Amino acid sequence: MKKTFLTLALLPVLLGFSAIAQPPQGAPAGRGARGGRGTQPPVEIDKTPPVEDFKPSALNAAVNGRISQYPEVNSQRRVRTHLRAPNAQSVQLDIGGVRYPMTKGEDGAWIGVSNSQDEGFHYYQLNVDGVSVPDPGTQMFYGASRWGSGVEVPAHDADFYAMKNVPHGQLREVHFFSKIANASLPCYVYTPPDYEKGSKRYPVLYLQHGAGEDEHGWGGQGYAGLITDNLIAEGKAKPFIIVIGTSYIPGTGGLGGGRGAVPSGAGGRGAAPAGQPGATAPAGTPGAPGAAGRGGPGGPGRGRGFVMTNTPFEHVLVEEMIPFFDANFRTIADQPHRGMAGLSMGGMYTHGITLAHLDKFSHIGMFSGGSIAPSEVKDMADFKKKVKLVFVGYGSRENGAAGKTNVEELKKAGVNAVYYESPLTAHEWLSWRRDLHEFAPLLFQGK
Repeated sequence: MKKTFLTLALLPVLLGFSAIAQPPQGAPAGRGARGGRGTQPPVEIDKTPPVEDFKPSALNAAVNGRISQYPEVNSQRRVRTHLRAPNAQSVQLDIGGVRYPMTKGEDGAWIGVSNSQDEGFHYYQLNVDGVSVPDPGTQMFYGASRWGSGVEVPAHDADFYAMKNVPHGQLREVHFFSKIANASLPCYVYTPPDYEKGSKRYPVLYLQHGAGEDEHGWGGQGYAGLITDNLIAEGKAKPFIIVIGTSYIPGTGGLGGGRGAVPSGAGGRGAAPAGQPGATAPAGTPGAPGAAGRGGPGGPGRGRGFVMTNTPFEHVLVEEMIPFFDANFRTIADQPHRGMAGLSMGGMYTHGITLAHLDKFSHIGMFSGGSIAPSEVKDMADFKKKVKLVFVGYGSRENGAAGKTNVEELKKAGVNAVYYESPLTAHEWLSWRRDLHEFAPLLFQGK
């Protein structure tokens, strides 16, 4: 592999692929897309009195054993926040790309309520006199290129990622030294139940985060450990190891640079973070800037596409991460027992890296992050022999038509390809939780 890192050449292309969530259908998007592609016209803020059946969010902070009452969510999926700021002149709830005015009470506390939100996890913040701050009532999550607040709107199918009385694996923080980065890089590693009790070796899935997020996301916002625990307990998935690494490689500059850093420049606009409002379509979706007509780079009459490969992260993954985890964990260290998947930017990394290293990965998953077109496959017979699964997932409120078309074409070519659409979700964590829930049972089913 040549040691030439693709950076400046990718800037104009990457900047077209914002990895941020779309506002829910029917919700206002007044400030939603923050300008540029993906902007939606303002919609009136719902000023009707909310149904008074609010309950604290499952993500609220605990102080001295007491769970904060706010933020809270009602049966209409409206979010209500509270902040004691007696000297403030203006406070707003900033969620889903909309700023909702909060009202000051006689006690100096501000309270405000949003429109109905999609089910699942949402980043949000409070804006106090023009300064955006975290809500002290909730836990902190890394997303939107910052540590900030999160709220959980209960989902009708939340049982698949619920904490249950089943055997649980471990999610541990691991650091390994990268010569490429000349730094220790953080990872989270999920090991399945009973890993500590025996000498058995396991397949491994390398699972990547989106832009503006990091290695904390899949274990925190994504509930990857609980999803996998529950599937294993139900006998629906085989036990496997998950490695969740950072895509940001310090010291390399440009693409895959410092933590939270995504290049900016063309048009003055950087790639935006995952799980946030105002998305433009990611690579591999029709209408995305630079995207191929059928969602895959290349191909006659399909426009100029985008392949995220030969990046610093690719070199770290292939040359350092995989050897490190094969040496230090009981992996089955061969191609048939190794997979890669990711959400949004992580899906784009998965797309480029797996196509460039079919000798390393047999199971491929792209969640809201493009797809593989048959025109990209140089040797279909070799591809079918090596690749056991291609999985493409999108939220129903994203534009996943190209991904679905590519999956159908791969099926016709004899590839084991699966398309999944998450109902009533956009570019957000509930889509990706559901993707993992559908993807995991399909992994490593061979002998």
